[in-house]
Amino acid sequence: MRCVVANWKMNLRSEEAHAFCEDLLLHIAPEPQAEVGIAPPFTLLSLVSGLVRPKGLHVFGQNGHAEDKGAFTGEISMPQLRDVGCSGVLLGHSERRQFFGETDAALAKKIKAAWQWDLLPLLCIGETLAQRDAGETLAVLGQQLSILSQTGPGPLWVAYEPVWAIGTGRRAEAPQVLEAHGFIRAELIRHGACADYEVPILYGGSVTPESFPELLNIPEVAGGLVGGASLDPHKFAALVKQAG
Repeated sequence: MRCVVANWKMNLRSEEAHAFCEDLLLHIAPEPQAEVGIAPPFTLLSLVSGLVRPKGLHVFGQNGHAEDKGAFTGEISMPQLRDVGCSGVLLGHSERRQFFGETDAALAKKIKAAWQWDLLPLLCIGETLAQRDAGETLAVLGQQLSILSQTGPGPLWVAYEPVWAIGTGRRAEAPQVLEAHGFIRAELIRHGACADYEVPILYGGSVTPESFPELLNIPEVAGGLVGGASLDPHKFAALVKQAG
């Protein structure tokens, strides 16, 4: 299974999002061979869902709270994501970990909450440049994946995003990606995550139409979580075609 997910982060407004979706749908096949998702800001979820879900595309929230409701100003719950048309949710993105203090303990609870509301968690993991240079990459990935021993098995996608490659124009070299994705697959098997489910491992970090074909040829790379290139409907359509 190949997967391509657009992470718009804190970008685009209603008119821009509407134009993007219309343009994208004109440039991809009516039934893409790859699983395609868009993760817009919360304000655009309902709009984007109405435009792309009838065409078979997935809509992801960029985050979700573990509680169904309550006094958590500024947060959004999993049932609220379902209510506006989401079928999945990004969890553990490096920017959430770095800027908002998201912890592994919190993520374990969020994964369970997503499953409770029939949302597909896309768990993001990855090391910083300092951790890479210190030879700690596999230890960091192992720690981030260890939460799966607490959650048990369930529907899951994983995205390996080396933090130093996000938005920098740099990306991990093929041997680095091969090592990381092979390790992730072994850890998923060890924690029982693959027992009853197919768990694709996406690569994220400066994914472009120029770099994507090489990445897709690396074993265990099942697609991409796309940042900057996902803001251009023509570039994102090209990535969808490459994944198909």
